[in-house]
Amino acid sequence: MPAGAYRLDDLAIDVARRRVWRGDAALDVAGLSFDLLAYLLAQGDRVVGFDELIASVWAPAVVGEETVTQRVKLLRQALGDDGRNPRYLRSVRGKGYQLCSMPQPVEEQAPAATTAKSVHSPRELRWVLLLVALPLVVLAVLMLLRRPPTAAGPASERDEVLQRARYYAGIGQKDDVDRAVNLFEELLRRDAGDRDAQLGLSFAYSTRVCLYNQAPEWAGRAQALAEAALAAQPRNSLAEAALGYAHDCLGDMTGAIEHYERAVALDPQARVDSAASLAYLYMVKGRLADALARNLAVEGQAGRRPRFLDIQIARNLELLGETAAAERRYERSFRLYPDNVYSNAAWPRCLFLQGRLTDAETALTEAQRRSEHPELYLLQAELALLRGRREAAAAAFAAAARLRPHASLSQTLARLYAQPAPDPAWLDQRIDGIVAAGAQRRGGWPENPLELAVLQLARADKAAAIAALRDAVEDGWRDRAYLQTSALFADLAAEPDFAALLEDIAGRVKRERDAAAGSIAHAAAARKVE
Repeated sequence: MPAGAYRLDDLAIDVARRRVWRGDAALDVAGLSFDLLAYLLAQGDRVVGFDELIASVWAPAVVGEETVTQRVKLLRQALGDDGRNPRYLRSVRGKGYQLCSMPQPVEEQAPAATTAKSVHSPRELRWVLLLVALPLVVLAVLMLLRRPPTAAGPASERDEVLQRARYYAGIGQKDDVDRAVNLFEELLRRDAGDRDAQLGLSFAYSTRVCLYNQAPEWAGRAQALAEAALAAQPRNSLAEAALGYAHDCLGDMTGAIEHYERAVALDPQARVDSAASLAYLYMVKGRLADALARNLAVEGQAGRRPRFLDIQIARNLELLGETAAAERRYERSFRLYPDNVYSNAAWPRCLFLQGRLTDAETALTEAQRRSEHPELYLLQAELALLRGRREAAAAAFAAAARLRPHASLSQTLARLYAQPAPDPAWLDQRIDGIVAAGAQRRGGWPENPLELAVLQLARADKAAAIAALRDAVEDGWRDRAYLQTSALFADLAAEPDFAALLEDIAGRVKRERDAAAGSIAHAAAARKVE
């Protein structure tokens, strides 16, 4: 990869900092798309074949020409290039790809203004929340990739292993995260005090839980690693961020917020990832105005930012009643990022919440062609229930439960809709367990009382179900549209207390909307500029 800065037509490309500008506007070129662009820059204007690109950009991963073609398409979209009339990158039939003009090396100098918007991601989301934004797996990626080399001069073997581990973590796919884990663990076997490996492994362990639904014990190990790093370096913002991520993946919102806030306070410029994660948790807690303001601050900050921040902002806007603005962001992300589960889940769910069931089913079918994930099966089940297809819903709930064996709500829904139906003793035991857990951790994820409400409805206790929903609202639940749309709560539609609860949510959202008026206008203006 070339190490300097280049001019390609009207683009300015800083390879060392992994940034691309057109004039004063920063373009969202990241991850493999940037790696591909950087490799092509190093080749000048010669034609580069598929095999060479696969060996140089994707290796050691094994991919085919279709993967290269799709990545080229994403790169063109990020650059605003047209494959039929290319300005930057052309296809050479039967051979590969070629830059349309010779890139010119220039002195490294960033444009004066670098505040254009970017699209981003941080972590695993609980189903009913589905606040598909802050994909915290990318939190790890961003933090790892932005760290400088540990020494000048030729890279040591340790540095090469570390760089490779970070590369795999940056890809974000399950197998690659496992490869990153193996490499980080190898470094720690050589030197138990290797801080870079310690924190890299902490993030990777948490990612296993948050994104790939593995056992919570991995997040516990991540927490121990981050705490050890923090004990050695009490003002290490990256260690605070890793500890926040571990608490996040363990479902401890209070601990996650505390450590994310410390990470941002210690290093505001470097911890934009933690700032985005904070915004997500503020949103979950019902602090919609604070969430949108912080997200927009991250979006406007120069430098590398979480990739799917756009989805998080879309969710803020959606909850605040700005449906059209949210829809534009969701649709754009779905179109530009076909390999991201959050984008795939967010767009059909947006349509589902609007009651556009046919459109939602079409989008969901496309999403399921791209990837398999429990969020998609849960939405499939919801849509099936609204169509009156209970058996199809049961099968989809069961598939989600198989993919997410440690998620309580998925397991509950799979059992409730299975045949034969659960007996009253099972319902009582399940309810008692959730109530006991809630007493130990009040003010946690709003999903927990929502699960309790579903169980109370299965027991035909509408008053108890509404009481549980009130607890969810107190915990931060603000998705009125979901409660009105979901077939899971259809039995409450005629209940006056349910209507009163919906009005309570509307009132709370209005107060947040009034507080967020400036941020909403800013978000709208920013989107028009793009």
